[in-house]
Amino acid sequence: MIKILIMSDIHGNLTALNKVFKTEVPEAFQGIILLGDLIDYGPRSNEVIRKIKEIPQKKLLVNIWGNHEKAIVDLDDSRFSSERGKKCFAYTRKNLTDESLKFVEKNMEKAGWNEFVLYGRKCLAVHGSLEEPYWKSISHTEIGEEYEKYDFVFSGHSHIPHFFEHFYPAECEEYRNKKKTVFINPGSVGQPRNHNPNAQYAVLEMETMTVQMKTVEYDIRQEMDLFADEVDAFYKERLRIGV
Repeated sequence: MIKILIMSDIHGNLTALNKVFKTEVPEAFQGIILLGDLIDYGPRSNEVIRKIKEIPQKKLLVNIWGNHEKAIVDLDDSRFSSERGKKCFAYTRKNLTDESLKFVEKNMEKAGWNEFVLYGRKCLAVHGSLEEPYWKSISHTEIGEEYEKYDFVFSGHSHIPHFFEHFYPAECEEYRNKKKTVFINPGSVGQPRNHNPNAQYAVLEMETMTVQMKTVEYDIRQEMDLFADEVDAFYKERLRIGV
């Protein structure tokens, strides 16, 4: 069985990431897709990067920048919507090691999106959307023609999981003149916002075309207790209820 692990928006939450990897052993997957925002908000960005570096390179199919990687490298907090977000960004940037920063700059794909072929299927991985790769999420109510050529579209950024199939008109009588694109957002490993505080991710089984939207409990209080006083309490409290 060919299985692909899909994760996004870990946001420096090592406890959540460790629980995902305890539940879904990386060696059991033929590929892993990372959709950005490994860092910031949470207290352990360096540790999350070190954990990601343990993944065998041949299994890491995609590892793209999110808006937080871009902001950190560019030293640009202008797109963050709140002062507490800017202060959290400054704290993360100050505490990010040279080794971690080098990984973000050299080992992650800076465009925020990537086209690739997965077992014969044409795929797009994008942190946000093609309209705005870093800052705007894909919504099932606003699906444009720009995704028509893909079989799978993997995205993150919203911290809210989705899985849906969209059918485009096509000249293909065999398939009743329809072309299918599958959209998958695995939700957030480290900071869910769908009122479910548990770590969220997705598993794709290629043979059956099955998508499993998965959730696993982790020790949220353990991670909350690690937040520095310099970071607004909002960022640790939201972990408790998933907002």
